[in-house]
Amino acid sequence: MTEGSIRIDGIQSSSSLLHLDNGRAAVQFDLQSGTTTYTGANGSEVREASVQFRWQGRMVGTHNYRKHTLTGAPVQVMDGFGKGVHVTILHEMEDGSLPSLLQHCFLYEEGGFVLIRAELSGSERLKINRFAVIQSSSVIAPAGSCGEDELTVLRVPFDNDKWVRYAAYPLPCETESYEASAIYRRESRQGLVVGSLTHDLWKTGIRVKGNATGQIENLEVFGGAASELTRDSLPHGYVTGSKIVSPLVWISFESDYRNGLEAFGRANAIIAPPLEWKEGVPFGWNSWSAAADRLDYDLYAATSDFFKTELPAFRNEGTAYVNFDSFWTNLTQQQIKDAVDLVHGNGHKAGTYWTPFAFWGGPSEFDREVEGTGGRYTYKDLLLRDSEGEVLPDLDGGLAIDPTHPGALQRIDWYMDQFIAEEFDYIKLDFMGHGALEGTHHDPAITTGMAAYHFGLSYLAERLSPERVGRPFFINLSIAPIFPHQFAHSRRVSCDAFGTLHDTEYMLNSLTHGWWLNDAVYRFNDPDHCVLYKSFNHEATTRQEGRSRLTASVISGTVFLLGDDYRVEEAASRACAWLSNESVLEIARLGKTFVPIDSPVQEGSANIFALHVNENSVYVAVFNYDAVQSAVRTVDVQQLGLEIEAHYEVFDLWEQTQQEGQGNLTVNLESAESKLFKIKIKNGEVNEDERIKNENI
Repeated sequence: MTEGSIRIDGIQSSSSLLHLDNGRAAVQFDLQSGTTTYTGANGSEVREASVQFRWQGRMVGTHNYRKHTLTGAPVQVMDGFGKGVHVTILHEMEDGSLPSLLQHCFLYEEGGFVLIRAELSGSERLKINRFAVIQSSSVIAPAGSCGEDELTVLRVPFDNDKWVRYAAYPLPCETESYEASAIYRRESRQGLVVGSLTHDLWKTGIRVKGNATGQIENLEVFGGAASELTRDSLPHGYVTGSKIVSPLVWISFESDYRNGLEAFGRANAIIAPPLEWKEGVPFGWNSWSAAADRLDYDLYAATSDFFKTELPAFRNEGTAYVNFDSFWTNLTQQQIKDAVDLVHGNGHKAGTYWTPFAFWGGPSEFDREVEGTGGRYTYKDLLLRDSEGEVLPDLDGGLAIDPTHPGALQRIDWYMDQFIAEEFDYIKLDFMGHGALEGTHHDPAITTGMAAYHFGLSYLAERLSPERVGRPFFINLSIAPIFPHQFAHSRRVSCDAFGTLHDTEYMLNSLTHGWWLNDAVYRFNDPDHCVLYKSFNHEATTRQEGRSRLTASVISGTVFLLGDDYRVEEAASRACAWLSNESVLEIARLGKTFVPIDSPVQEGSANIFALHVNENSVYVAVFNYDAVQSAVRTVDVQQLGLEIEAHYEVFDLWEQTQQEGQGNLTVNLESAESKLFKIKIKNGEVNEDERIKNENI
């Protein structure tokens, strides 16, 4: 078999097997049993998997069908994934007791991945709310490199609400991940990555169960997830029609699961290209931490003046954004106009805030007229309800607005036109998960929460398109599902994060496992507003805490918004000292996320992150999450992709000092401290004394 080709072993008269193999991934169809085995070159296998769906109260699948037929020869395809083959298997019951089931598999010449999709069809209208593309009770993981090379399952949260965390669970465990997951060896990082590439209809869940002996005994990748972690109080909505299509599922086999997650992110961008942004990383400020509900004109104006006079270098692409968060309604219309005019006069751009799918009023306000509807609708008309007409339970204190209701769309028009006319250039759209809740929608053709959210978010993006607005308009999602992604330029990687060490560690948990979203799925990750000193009505942070929060923001890849009140002397002092460091600001301007180097377990965060500049140099960020104790971290240069024998220069970007060394890097950290380095391979040799200088950094 030649590299970059696909071997197809056809079905012989003595066999019911069809085998496809590209050298890195293989698919074997058993037309006797109706099952499929997916195999990777790293030794991983998903054995005897079936496609299943809920039918008349029970899960039935391809293994329950009696007839399994290859529908013609494999078809050559050429698409965004490259050159490959498409194989279709038809599963039928001769008595017609089950709908016909088509199983589609795509294998490409390049890459260790397989794409799978299924279709149900029947002469009568079908009604399905759970559709599993992969169901296997036998998953073989790659062998571990040592006794401590634990098999680990990654749980990806559906959204970033309620301070949810990513988690890496060693076996034994049982968990449900959303839209993506990985099963991998913690030390060698070998494993497999699974997830959904379509996000316009189904919420996709990945259920994994592993036992105490280190074996995966259940893997299910299914459309129809609805749980406390999807914020749903109702089951997943039914998908109806004469033909029902499953999510398009990705499975890849990797020597390093991190490469698999990055490839998965790029695959999502092939299916739905990210929203284009040509203006560079947004630098600026957001008002929430500094003022919360006490936001006023004076703070907003003072911030823009501070940036102009004290931090003129804190810009990107020639400008910075000064953004309202919630409670911009404290200002009068004249104050908003004056504020935006002042910001523009200072050479900055203005940003605003809105919650399109959440209603914050109580029952006494249900009869309030909806803006932009000319009195046709009140808010009680817009609220999302169950099949009995009851309003859904509140989420985060807000009630869900149905994105498909015409009054909701007119309300979007009214607010977007107002923000455009007021000359804003940036909007933070918050509490977006309300739009993805399962319920009974006004549009009867939209029957699932994800379909409704996709509809509403696409409508918003169209209203803010450069073609309609006449200028670039940055769209940021805050409390939001990970997908769909193609309607916003950035999304917060975590829930609210302020300035404490706990906030830094919490946000970096999301970066540890969600770095791959940056510059592939979304143009930028958003680490939330960066508080250098203190949040409104909270305790002040230490200088080490504040700088660690800043380091964490810089490495996130990153919507770089600050969050202090600079009328406070210490906040202004820290900003002037730290944000005049051009070598640090230049990292933020790259818009590139650092990748985790160490692999935490449970709900922990990586301590070490890195970003390759080129083959000879790499940025490294190292953190101590202990607010009391000092720490020593060892950076394995081989894990950075550098040669252990190489001589290198280590430049401390915060302290602006340089040392030389060879071998692994030992980093001494005070409590709550972080360090940011640039490591560069030296030309020529250094003496033995220079080789060990790094030990005391």
